[in-house]
Amino acid sequence: MKLVRYGEKGAEKPGLIDKSGQLRDLSAHLKDLTGDAYSPEQLKKLAALDPASLPAVSGKPRFGAPVTGISKFVAIGLNYSDHAKETGAAIPTEPIIFMKANTSLSGPNDAVEKPRGSTKLDWEVEIAAIIGTRAKYVSEADALNHVAGYCVCNDVSERNFQTERLGQWTKGKSHDTFGPVGPWLVTRDEIADVQNLSMWLDVNGQRRQTGSTKTMIFTMAKCISYVSQFMTLLPGDIITTGTPPGVGLGMKPPTFLNVGDVVTLGIEGLGEQRQEIVAA
Repeated sequence: MKLVRYGEKGAEKPGLIDKSGQLRDLSAHLKDLTGDAYSPEQLKKLAALDPASLPAVSGKPRFGAPVTGISKFVAIGLNYSDHAKETGAAIPTEPIIFMKANTSLSGPNDAVEKPRGSTKLDWEVEIAAIIGTRAKYVSEADALNHVAGYCVCNDVSERNFQTERLGQWTKGKSHDTFGPVGPWLVTRDEIADVQNLSMWLDVNGQRRQTGSTKTMIFTMAKCISYVSQFMTLLPGDIITTGTPPGVGLGMKPPTFLNVGDVVTLGIEGLGEQRQEIVAA
C-alpha cells in the first residue's frame, strides 16, 4: 500500500493511492495516520479493504507528511561511503545518531525556509523508515520486522549552524520545514530489497545527487537495531538514514541553496518531492 495524508496544513485526512494512481479517502476507516495506524493489525485491516470501495479524491490536493503525532525524528549521519569521502570525513565505525526536531517535519512539496542568518543551506536525499511496532534492544535480524514502511526524506541542513557554531548537529537540522517526508509511506511488503534502491536529487533542474542504498555503510536493519540500543522507538517514529554523494558542501567550490531555488528528489519505488526555497 501507499498511504498518504492529504489536505491543507493542520487539516490533513488519511488516504491511499490505488494501483491506478488514484487518491482515495480513508477517513471512514481511521481518523489520521498516527503511529497507531501503522501497527501490523491496523495495516492488515487497511490491506483488506477494496480500494474501489473508497471515495475517490478529485484534483491535486497538497500532501502532508505521511505520519503525524510522532515521538521523535531520528537521523543517521555520514552513512554512505562515497558521501563521507566527498566531505573529507573518516568512515564511521558506528552509526552517527542525531535528532531532528519534530517541528521540522513537513510535506514533501511544501516550501523550505531559508533561516534568518543562513549562509550554507544544503540538500540531502535520504530513505527513511517509519516504525510500526515498539523497538527496544532489537536484533539486526529482527529490526525490519518493526518497520511499517519507507519514505523519501530530504534532510535539509544548514551547514554553518550544523558544524561551525558550538553545540551539536541538531540545530543545523531542525529549522521548520527541514524535514520534508513523503509523498507517501510505501509499506514494507512492496519493497523487495531496501538495500538496492536508486536515489537522485536535482537543484534547478541540474542533477546533484545520484546514488543507491547499496552504498550505505550501515544497513537499514543495522541503523534501526543500533538506535534501539539507546532509545525506545515507538510506532510512528521516523529514522532517516543518510545521503549519497553530491551535497552542496562537497562541491568544489561548495554551493548552497538560495531563495527561489527549486529542489526535486526521489527514490526508486518511493515517489518524488519538490520544494521551493523561501525566506523564513
